[in-house]
Amino acid sequence: MKKSSNHIDKDNVVVTIRDLYKSFGENHVLRGVDLDIYQGETLVVLGRSGTGKSVLIKIMAGLLKQDTGMMKVLGQEVDKLSVKELDALRLKIGFSFQHSALYDSMTVGENLAFPLQRHNKTLSAAEVNKAVQQVLEAVGLAKAIHQLPAELSGGQRKRIGIARTLIMQPAIMLYDEPTAGLDPITSMDINNLINKVQEQYHTTSVVITHDLTCAKVVGDRIAILLEGQFAHIGAFETVVENTTDPQVQSFYDYNFID
Repeated sequence: MKKSSNHIDKDNVVVTIRDLYKSFGENHVLRGVDLDIYQGETLVVLGRSGTGKSVLIKIMAGLLKQDTGMMKVLGQEVDKLSVKELDALRLKIGFSFQHSALYDSMTVGENLAFPLQRHNKTLSAAEVNKAVQQVLEAVGLAKAIHQLPAELSGGQRKRIGIARTLIMQPAIMLYDEPTAGLDPITSMDINNLINKVQEQYHTTSVVITHDLTCAKVVGDRIAILLEGQFAHIGAFETVVENTTDPQVQSFYDYNFID
């Protein structure tokens, strides 16, 4: 079950979203999204495929620009930043991609060392190696340091992808479909890891998923994206299990009823 919410600082808003719109031609994906995300919380954005979940976090990370509205992250309006300012902000945002995005020709250790060596050239080899060992231990894969990504299982690659994100010690973690393509037992391992990362590193996390089990286990709050807006925001029990909204109920039935 989900951990206690005592770690959340509701006096510290780290992401502010106001009246956010984004379209791709005639496809109106986001239609006036409003949300505050608090320091230390894990917010789950839940919705069917194609509803704009991934678009939202790509705007958050500055990978896409909204059409109108405001996306403020760590006190900065993302779309108004210079290239240099945006690069600096991205170092504070960890993006765990759905397919892990590891370099196939590098070992696990080299994959983890790469972002540190690229962005912090003052670190010694010993300091880089220590950081690599620490994040590998955090995700439970210390013995995989010399393996290639092709030698790892899907769940292990997810863990290494999370470790590579953690090594930069981000303030915000963005998880894009962290349990997609995994069996139920491995999915639960990843859910537990997301909770462990939050507790150990005190990050604020945004999890994009259509997996209700993931949402229930990791989410302090659930935000359900329907027709381009957040239709429901709150605890899992309130917005999913006890809803009277037929769209949400059908989503629940799809996940949990044969």
